[in-house]
Amino acid sequence: MTFYMSAIILTELMMIAMTLHVLHYSGFTREQKTWYLLTFTAIMLCSAAEFAVHCGKYDPKFAVPLTILTVLQFSTAPLLGVLFSGALGLPGQKKIAIGFFAVNFVVETVCAPFGWVFSFGDKYTRGPAFLIYEAFYFISLVYLIVSMVRVGRKFRNRDARTIAMILVILVAGIVPMTVSKLNITYIAIAIGASLCYIYYNDLVQQDIQAELVANQQKISRMQSHIITGLSSLIENRDVETGEHVLRTGTFVETLARDAISDGVYADTLNEQFVSKMQTLAPMHDIGKIVVSDRILLKPGRLTPEEYEQMKKHAAVGGDVIREVLSGVTDEDYLSFASDIATYHHERWDGTGYPKGLKGEEIPLAARIMAIADVFDALVSHRCYKEPFSIEESMKIIKDGAGTQFDPRLVEVFLRHSEEFSGKVKKAS
Repeated sequence: MTFYMSAIILTELMMIAMTLHVLHYSGFTREQKTWYLLTFTAIMLCSAAEFAVHCGKYDPKFAVPLTILTVLQFSTAPLLGVLFSGALGLPGQKKIAIGFFAVNFVVETVCAPFGWVFSFGDKYTRGPAFLIYEAFYFISLVYLIVSMVRVGRKFRNRDARTIAMILVILVAGIVPMTVSKLNITYIAIAIGASLCYIYYNDLVQQDIQAELVANQQKISRMQSHIITGLSSLIENRDVETGEHVLRTGTFVETLARDAISDGVYADTLNEQFVSKMQTLAPMHDIGKIVVSDRILLKPGRLTPEEYEQMKKHAAVGGDVIREVLSGVTDEDYLSFASDIATYHHERWDGTGYPKGLKGEEIPLAARIMAIADVFDALVSHRCYKEPFSIEESMKIIKDGAGTQFDPRLVEVFLRHSEEFSGKVKKAS
């Protein structure tokens, strides 16, 4: 008896805890909360009835109120599966719950005076038709399991093992009741209900996470389309610049990966950095959209005045990127893209533009971009020059270490010179 009382008390405490959680949880609608509260309250009422009937000193003079209480208990217990199906979000459960309760209540009320299901004489005894209650309870159990499977189909993720475990627990509560008349059914129901609650929350959270991932992928595709579109604007104005934009994307990826393999700037460089570098490199010259065709397409060298106008593309590029990508990406991504466009003409010795940054004041992405940018310009044909040989171009990059370029990155570039040579030859 002590074990039985402890099991019922534990059930009550568990349902009180679940009720408090539902009341303070913001992840459910008002309707869902109502269903959960009905479910947990029904379990508490059934457990309380069980306690009144079996855990106190029985007195035959209380036979009538105990009979009424047990009729309500036996009518409510099979209803639990329907109540929780409503909590799981299945539509139309209100009518099913009312109908199921009405059938159970009528059957129990009719059977009660004759003691077919249970009776109170000198003590509580099961009637010859106690199987009726067990059948209703079994139907409720099956209904709940089917409901959980149906709910699972609404979500991207399902956990069949959780459903199987709930089924095992509920069956483990029925068997002692049927075989040895040890009614620990309600603690099994309470545990099962708690697991169902957790199961449903897991489904919701997994779906939310999957939706977030899907939305992030949409945003990434949107970013990619914007970047491609902006880069195409440059390419449509100047074929040479357009091809340069594409080639430098390959060079920056190669240089960044080589730096990782050489252990250079290991505290900053990683796969995420390389991915952003490769994606955003084509936008490094986006500021040239404000440079006039007269300057951009001039076949000869620029005058000092024209060169000053050309230099404005760096600062403008960062502003354009912020205006276009603001609202469709996070600040980290936005800053990364802006840094490349704004600072790829800064020099290691501080004599570059637009801000005259020096050494590691220059963002690492811009320092990588600077080497790739100049190297491609050297080995490529321009309207004002013929291409330098690969060997000459690499010597110029080498000579610029510590003045124009980051010396550590130049060392990486030269150690992997054959790789860059191969990419130039393949592009040509």
